[in-house]
Amino acid sequence: MGEDGGALSRRRFLAVAGTAGVTGASLLAAGAACGGEETARRSAARRRMSVAAPSPPPRQAPPPSWTRAPLTAAHRPVFDLRQVLPAPPPNAIALTIDDGPHPEWTPRMLDLLARHGVPATFSVIGAEVKRFPKLVERIAAAGHQVANHTMHHPSPFAALPHARIRAEMAEARVRIEDAAGYAPRFFRSPGGDWNAYTYDQCAEQGMIPIDWDVDPRDWATPGARHIERALLKAGPGDIVLCHDGGGDRAQTIAALSRALPALKRRGLTFVSL
Repeated sequence: MGEDGGALSRRRFLAVAGTAGVTGASLLAAGAACGGEETARRSAARRRMSVAAPSPPPRQAPPPSWTRAPLTAAHRPVFDLRQVLPAPPPNAIALTIDDGPHPEWTPRMLDLLARHGVPATFSVIGAEVKRFPKLVERIAAAGHQVANHTMHHPSPFAALPHARIRAEMAEARVRIEDAAGYAPRFFRSPGGDWNAYTYDQCAEQGMIPIDWDVDPRDWATPGARHIERALLKAGPGDIVLCHDGGGDRAQTIAALSRALPALKRRGLTFVSL
């Protein structure tokens, strides 16, 4: 959920989205460590662990809109984003939906996104994927990105033993691949709680760590108008956090139904990660 995590969880990343006017926009993410023999070892691990999305049939994962530059050896999650082809437009914004799938709120969220023509990235919990695999299949079939949000959403995540961190990420990755038809390319830590070992596991398991810039704290049900006002503060290059799981999401649905068209009228273009 959107509660604060450890010391590394909320540092900002520089988004390079096409023009000088957007260069200062913040995207949260982290990449693989670099430097000498360690970089070579981790690069080899990424090649071994990463699973390429199959050509249809079966389904392919949507191509990521951004790729991340390497993290420093000190694991400081601050670096510039690089454009990839196709490059995101200068007015790009990314909506991420966490903690599902949920049998009531995920279908309603998918219907809402389809109505407004908005692609999104769903950070799903493996235990919920196990219960509702058809919902994950529907998310992927609609062209949204499916990201790994651990198997059971334990918190504080960074305080767990290394073996538990690895297992939470790896088991959810397998569950998502089985349901979506492709291995997840992105990982979001519960609560945005990061540490060096989590970044290493992202590299070894072939995933890119992502966080967020705009958090309306919809998981706390503060009221639809409160959520809407927070969403409307989003700008080019931002990653926006919302939820379709973890509780009653009627307020989130109501807020997004007003905020999505308003943000599009401002000239923002929604992209999945």
